[in-house]
Amino acid sequence: MAGPLMRLVITECDHDSFAAEHEVADPAGAELVLTQSRSAEELVANAAGADAILVQYATITAEIMDALPSLRAIGRYGVGVDSVDVEAATARGIAVCNVPDYGTESVSDHAVAMTLAAARGIPRLDRGVRAGSFDLAVVRPVYQTRDRVFGIIGMGLIGTATARKAAGLGYEVIGYDIAAEPGAATFHGFPSVTLDELLERSQVVSLHTPLTDETRGMIGAAELARMRTDAIVVNTSRGGVIDTDALVEALATGSIRAAAIDVHESEPIAADHPLTTFDSVVLTPHLAWYTEESYDELKRRTVENVVEVCAGRAPRDIVNPEVLGTPGRNAGCAPVAALTGA
Repeated sequence: MAGPLMRLVITECDHDSFAAEHEVADPAGAELVLTQSRSAEELVANAAGADAILVQYATITAEIMDALPSLRAIGRYGVGVDSVDVEAATARGIAVCNVPDYGTESVSDHAVAMTLAAARGIPRLDRGVRAGSFDLAVVRPVYQTRDRVFGIIGMGLIGTATARKAAGLGYEVIGYDIAAEPGAATFHGFPSVTLDELLERSQVVSLHTPLTDETRGMIGAAELARMRTDAIVVNTSRGGVIDTDALVEALATGSIRAAAIDVHESEPIAADHPLTTFDSVVLTPHLAWYTEESYDELKRRTVENVVEVCAGRAPRDIVNPEVLGTPGRNAGCAPVAALTGA
């Protein structure tokens, strides 16, 4: 009996079902193996002989890649690939795949929901009602959305979707994106401003940027000091784009009004973290991406990408397409240009 056409190893994952992955892998003749690796050593041992690995949280280094000589593809459950050494993968001809647009509607929904929860003090009011209080004073002042300025840092797919929804609520939306042409009046359909202007004008500052060397800590003490005292900081992107210590200080001194944070520099956030002590802070456990629709799409497309690479075809989503059809582990794979006709 012939063996599987490809071996796919899930390095670690906290999902409650893998039926969606099997619905893609099984018809392709792939062996799908779920492991829960707790260290680099365990990951290497569990992924021995893998053609591809599927990664949720694990850090994938050059050393891990060298220890897995048959590895041709790394699939990341998510948008960001900051946990994968993409440069090392490219040097070895290993395809790095993500799912860049699966959570656009879900994350933008959550960003707007967190904004309104923080702006209207809903969690604080809820806790008060449960304790027998009908006191409005604890959340005053409360403002309507119309004529308030909603600033978006990172006008990609999720940022633009958030902008559209915020505008629908009556906010005046402005955006900053490093890719916008200097001096351009608009970017992706919304007014484009400098970062300084956005920080100075916005009552809501919502972050939608990937974590890179350039964006790490981009909102620090100096940036927080430029914000309005009635500003609300919302982060559904990556915890590392905000200097958390600086954020805590800004909240403690009242230099900003509130924060709504779904992503954290260290996850899970500790129960005694300083952010948990502020009634003006809304916290969620890195779940902005989650809806039933996005969950299923994420799982299927993560597997589809690596199956395509291992079958010698260009995947829908790849971070380093230059590895396809060039010397390296995917020399026999069709290049992305074959799909586009370029």
